[in-house]
Amino acid sequence: MNYAAGMVTVAQCPSVDEALMLKSLLEGSGITAFVPDELTAQTAPPYLFASSSGVRVQVAEEDAETALALIAETGHTADADES
Repeated sequence: MNYAAGMVTVAQCPSVDEALMLKSLLEGSGITAFVPDELTAQTAPPYLFASSSGVRVQVAEEDAETALALIAETGHTADADES
């Protein structure tokens, strides 16, 4: 997981569409989620995100465990970087 300013990256997705789907899933479960790469991913060529770090989905540190469990239930395979 990546930690930055109290936010935890809980998923890295190959597309902005997938990241926004996970954001919607989390917010529907009462967890505020952010896609900090959303605007860049919408304007940059897709291969920039698919081949590197992916489009991040982040939540507050205190929501990370619950968010990861919800994401795991969906069978999502683009896991957050463990570094």
